[in-house]
Amino acid sequence: MIDAEGFRANVGIVIANRADQLLWARRAGSRGWQFPQGGIDADESPEQALYRELHEEVGLAADSVELLGSTQGWLHYRLPLRYRRPAGVPRCIGQKQRWFLLRLLGPESAVRFDASAAPEFEAWRWVDYWEPLDEVIYFKRAVYDAALSELAPRLFPAGAPPRPAPRRQR
Repeated sequence: MIDAEGFRANVGIVIANRADQLLWARRAGSRGWQFPQGGIDADESPEQALYRELHEEVGLAADSVELLGSTQGWLHYRLPLRYRRPAGVPRCIGQKQRWFLLRLLGPESAVRFDASAAPEFEAWRWVDYWEPLDEVIYFKRAVYDAALSELAPRLFPAGAPPRPAPRRQR
């Protein structure tokens, strides 16, 4: 679903374990790491898309997670020109995302990439809360920062861990 401004509606999924680390996944056939995310179909609410994408991308069922919170509004990012598809109507210039924070209730072994015929990820690991800001591709960094900042109180009611100094720029 692409809106009148050219942004595709999307959900972002942050999954925490019991140690408050986050599931960080490497895209199939790529060196890039990111949180699971996916488009919202025309007949879906963001919450419905969340659970569909959760199953498709990381093999988790709704009853294997607890919903801790979500961002209040849409967070936007623009795709650099080299990442935009040359054809398509309406034209997509970026994504608007609603982010969800989940807690994994079941075993780590429930995370799997074979729930979809074309897996989007090929590896995953647990990372500290702010680590994704150093590793995500540059054009998504501001959205990741906004999402993690807004969601942090849901995971850390006594206060989020301090942000480490940036390790590298990409």
